[in-house]
Amino acid sequence: MHSPIFSTLNYILQTVVGLYILAVLLRLLLQLVRADFYNPISQFIVKATNPLLVPLRRVVPSVGGVDTASLTLAFIIQILLLYIIAAFDGISPADLSVFAVVFTALLCLIAAILKFYFFALIIIAIASWIAPGNYNPAMIILRQITDPVTNIVRRVIPPIGGLDLSVMVVILAIFFIEQGLLVSLASINSEVLSLSIRSVVMPLR
Repeated sequence: MHSPIFSTLNYILQTVVGLYILAVLLRLLLQLVRADFYNPISQFIVKATNPLLVPLRRVVPSVGGVDTASLTLAFIIQILLLYIIAAFDGISPADLSVFAVVFTALLCLIAAILKFYFFALIIIAIASWIAPGNYNPAMIILRQITDPVTNIVRRVIPPIGGLDLSVMVVILAIFFIEQGLLVSLASINSEVLSLSIRSVVMPLR
């Protein structure tokens, strides 16, 4: 059993690295939705990710307008994090299946994006009730990232009597996708990797 200090350090490491991975993924999303890069939040994300992302772009160019360097960086960091988690649990990297690590890293990235969209939609919904029409830099960015997804739902299910169901539909979709991630996770025979992905996938039940 690990000491409380060791467990705390492990938790801090996963949290800090996880937040950086999210920042890299957000930079990818900001480019995909053509968000306002002059927004203070966007500028913070750019400055936080540039030190690692700019050098990587020299060897990993964009493909079809998609910033593949951001995706590659997030993927590499997530794989390294999984190996570090395994090492903390006394598991040698040689004992881990490369396929299991790569597959779990992919699931972690998907789960991180789903978690972001879930909380972003919750924040937007609450803000629309408490202070409708009040836009700050954070809310503007959240809307710019989530609107392309909710707009797809609105085209299929238009507002009924002024009630917009798009947010609820997207949140339900996130729930079912996460259940699929958990089913996929069950096929990986690794306790360390399972704990890692379960810490990322948001419990909705």
